[in-house]
Amino acid sequence: MSERRRLWAVVGATGTGKSALSLDLARARAPPGPPPQPPNPHPKQRNRGMVNGTPKLPIEERRGIPHHLFDELDPSEEAAVARYQPAARAAIEEIHRRGADAILVGGSGLYVSSAIFDFRFPPRDEALRARIEGELEVQGVEPLLERLRSLSPETASAVDIRNPRRVVRALEVAMLGGDAQVVLPEEPRLWYPETRIIGVRAERSVLVDRLDRRVAKMWADGLVDEVAGLIPRGIERGKTASRAIGYAQALAQLRGETTQAAAIAETQALTRRYARRQVSWFKRYPGIEWLDGPDAGGLVP
Repeated sequence: MSERRRLWAVVGATGTGKSALSLDLARARAPPGPPPQPPNPHPKQRNRGMVNGTPKLPIEERRGIPHHLFDELDPSEEAAVARYQPAARAAIEEIHRRGADAILVGGSGLYVSSAIFDFRFPPRDEALRARIEGELEVQGVEPLLERLRSLSPETASAVDIRNPRRVVRALEVAMLGGDAQVVLPEEPRLWYPETRIIGVRAERSVLVDRLDRRVAKMWADGLVDEVAGLIPRGIERGKTASRAIGYAQALAQLRGETTQAAAIAETQALTRRYARRQVSWFKRYPGIEWLDGPDAGGLVP
């Protein structure tokens, strides 16, 4: 991999304008060689057919710049971060071999971190996890939490008990003798030395209003119809797709478990909470350069 080529990571909360900045940056970095090209680190954007409920940039708005790792998975497939890491790094290396910078754009902190830092994952055992998931279906989450507390009290106190998938994974790792708390190391090392991390931010009040309007637009643009069309393609079996913010609420609406107004309100609340977690995650990045909104000025060396 050529040391003259750079990896840009454009990160921040959802709705802050990362995609717009990355396209401006790609154009600013274009001469004299090919433009930078973004590998995508957002799990929802990797699933085919998931459009209205994701920040997936339409092809006509990509300004002719190639994008990578979009629409690779069926809705029934899990967009696991351990699977994403090698795919993202392979895309970055290929872009560099073609003589271009690479721009990684995203707000999913764990996925971004796995690509740009020397990031290792806890042990996995698919058979063990399948057994635990079977127990979850029969017994519910509380017995799993009790076992997790006996094996790793610290992990049990930190795990999101509202997310059974997290509980299952934490118990799997604890039973394998590993540490389930996947966090950014105190002093993370860059995977690729020539990496520049740009954080995009917005005033909280501005961002909240923008996110609430975005969610309302998702429903107005036909999210429920989109999800209905994905049911035959396995979205209800997909561990990533079926639990994604917006998609889970649309599925509940289709099943008659909630009203449209309640589904929208819940999605708005979860999106705001998710944005707060994103901001907290990226604040820990060493060497991050913060910009207020999309502005590529000053980024070109």
